[in-house]
Amino acid sequence: MTGVATGGRTVPPEWIDYIGHMMDAYYFVAFTEATEAFLDQLGLGERYRAGRGCGLYTVESHLCFARSVRAGAVLTYHSQLLGCDDKRLHVFHRMAAAPSGDVVATNELMFLHVDIATERVVPMPAERRAAADRLAAAHAALPAPAGAGRSIRSLRSLRSVE
Repeated sequence: MTGVATGGRTVPPEWIDYIGHMMDAYYFVAFTEATEAFLDQLGLGERYRAGRGCGLYTVESHLCFARSVRAGAVLTYHSQLLGCDDKRLHVFHRMAAAPSGDVVATNELMFLHVDIATERVVPMPAERRAAADRLAAAHAALPAPAGAGRSIRSLRSLRSVE
């Protein structure tokens, strides 16, 4: 798995739908756990929010499902920083089944650095930007994730290709 380890969990029965698969909303819950761990590792997590009054807001998210997940499955999360600038982080999470390591879902996100009191986008402090830059540089050497930058094509656009 590429990127940094950002946690994992065992899937509880209450996350399972009537056909025996993990419900869509819980993939987002799981990826939120990965996001929080990732931001903590960058020094942009809860302690940062409490101390600086700033945080990262999700402005775009793309979730892709690869395999079914059932109750009792053990999941692991890995995260890759695809890029950053003064105000944004572009992150790619992978969720895998243990012990096989098979990817079951991915989540690509764009975050904005926001002053929580004003809800305005503001630059990250220099020390947090430097930490993000270091991680982005390290992750630039990793293979680009399959599916990163992917978009959904409408049925209309699909018909025009046929």
